[in-house]
Amino acid sequence: MAVPISQMWTVATYVLKQRVRGRERYPLVLMLEPLFRCNLACAGCGKIQYPAHILKHELTPEECFRAVDECGAPMVSIPGGEPLMHPQIVQIVEGLIARKKYIYLCTNALLLKEKIGLFKPSKYLTFSVHLDGQREHHDLSVCREGGYDQAVAGIREAVARGFRVTTNTTLFDGADPNSVRAFFDEVMSFGVEGMVLSPGYTYDKAPDQKHFLGRARSRRLFRAILSNRRKEWKFNMSPLFLEFLMGKRDYQCTPWGSPAFNIFGWQKPCYLLQDGYADTYRELVETTDWSHYGTESGNPKCANCMVSCGYEPSTVQHGFTSLSGFWGMVKASLSSAYKDRGALDLLNQPLEHSRPPLVQIASSPSNELEGSHV
Repeated sequence: MAVPISQMWTVATYVLKQRVRGRERYPLVLMLEPLFRCNLACAGCGKIQYPAHILKHELTPEECFRAVDECGAPMVSIPGGEPLMHPQIVQIVEGLIARKKYIYLCTNALLLKEKIGLFKPSKYLTFSVHLDGQREHHDLSVCREGGYDQAVAGIREAVARGFRVTTNTTLFDGADPNSVRAFFDEVMSFGVEGMVLSPGYTYDKAPDQKHFLGRARSRRLFRAILSNRRKEWKFNMSPLFLEFLMGKRDYQCTPWGSPAFNIFGWQKPCYLLQDGYADTYRELVETTDWSHYGTESGNPKCANCMVSCGYEPSTVQHGFTSLSGFWGMVKASLSSAYKDRGALDLLNQPLEHSRPPLVQIASSPSNELEGSHV
């Protein structure tokens, strides 16, 4: 796997300490959103649909640090919006590095080549670049022609300067598994540390609501993609989570594993759902009715979710707190090919062409998307 030993050790010891202390609910990754503003208008994203006065608002570095200290998670993911548009993002990152937090700064990389000189390489900082597939598919998904080439240029510049870089790919219904596998080859040729994958989640505000994957289709797609792997492919994720996506394992959601803090406060119950906000992290944990979330709860909003922020914490806890989970991680590290004849047959099946393109490509980012072709 492509996760550095120092980071794995930090997470493992943190999880074991929580278990020794008898804590049932504890965070693994803080989803810190310092702004919702973005320079793209992706059809599968619900963030930039907020009104202008909300999009202008930003968290201060001090607000970010308070949230990080209050939460105590060993890792911090900084999504958005586009974090590189925040005027104080460097100060935020430097403050988190000083706290020895492992940071994943999520970016579409349109500004990465321009801004990279403001940062210093550190084992605690990873640029997680959003790439949704090969050039044509990515540009279609982000509604921006040329977006792929700009992102790749940013990746290459960051790698050349010695930064940790991963890619972050969201897969939607209709994805071509052969194209995705070819995309993996492209990504690894850029020199990145590893790749992150997740099925798309149905944001209520997203302009396109018809291309999100159900659970059965997710497992079928990821089985085709992740079986019969090439040894060059590296994933910056729990191997147990990848097996979960492939349908080889079953886990319950850990909605408190990736709490979200943004301009409105602590988001209930998780990064993906908006069922109110809490003023403090303690209030979030103690006042949220956690039984109302996860596939087992019967909540229709959770019915098809297999997203990493809810399920990867479950796999990490299993991997570091049980012999079966630890052995599963060891086996995945020793033998990661996942040979599967049935998955090869899936790759040879024709694509369903009844689904039209996700969205029209806009020539420039705008908050007013052209109509979806679905």
